[in-house]
Amino acid sequence: MAKLRETFGDRLFIRKAHGVEPSELAVRIAEASNTMLNPIVNVLESFQDFEPLKFEGSIKIAVHLAVLEVHGPDLFEALRNDFPNAYIELLYWQNNTTLEVLAGELDAVIQFEGFPLPQEIYMFPVLEYQVCLVGRKAHPVLSHTSEWEKVGNLPVARIVTDGMVSRREAMDEVYESKGFEAEVSFSSHSIRTILRKISTSDAVMYGTTYLRDVDDNVAFYPPPPNLPAAVSHYGLCLGYLQTKRDYPLTQALHQTLSTYFKNIETPPLEVQD
Repeated sequence: MAKLRETFGDRLFIRKAHGVEPSELAVRIAEASNTMLNPIVNVLESFQDFEPLKFEGSIKIAVHLAVLEVHGPDLFEALRNDFPNAYIELLYWQNNTTLEVLAGELDAVIQFEGFPLPQEIYMFPVLEYQVCLVGRKAHPVLSHTSEWEKVGNLPVARIVTDGMVSRREAMDEVYESKGFEAEVSFSSHSIRTILRKISTSDAVMYGTTYLRDVDDNVAFYPPPPNLPAAVSHYGLCLGYLQTKRDYPLTQALHQTLSTYFKNIETPPLEVQD
């Protein structure tokens, strides 16, 4: 007020018989101040009063396709329970997804640990997968053993991952170190299609027991012995743009998604005879 008086002097008020009234200049300054301050007030109120159950906006999350196939339905249920009035989009990870995250178009992402992402995207682990061999039920080899001399020549089905810098699978190096060459007989983006291939042939896949809910025509066997740490387990990460870490919606999503993955139970492996 002192600065306004210093700048505009008596032009802020009009003297009348019953006292003083704000001038048109003062009214316009007040309106301009409200215009400038309202967005700030709205932001402050959104941080203080955010209620997930009443949130009616959109939630957009990009998920690795394989993870979406395995966990998608349960992820949707977890989000719907905590954000019943929100418009939810669960999208599979594509080549342009990283750019969409950086542009602020996505609220969260779910991707495998080690996936190349810029530092502007904050990632943290939420689940660790233990690698196993996936094959058809009563598999002629895996029902009895997972030793390298028996499984090294079995055909392999493989999931295709877009966006990875290198197409060379780390498992190929393991095969070579054991004196074998991985015979990749089928590859696909689709987990369900790979599992159909596995359930109707002797081909195997290196996956996890979490695939049990996707196809009940396959079984899950112990992995070959002495797998290096780099291929014996892998992590799943949740992330979002660094600049959105303190957003109320981001914090609420963090709670919902972290709780979902924390409460997942790991299905057991088949017992070999």
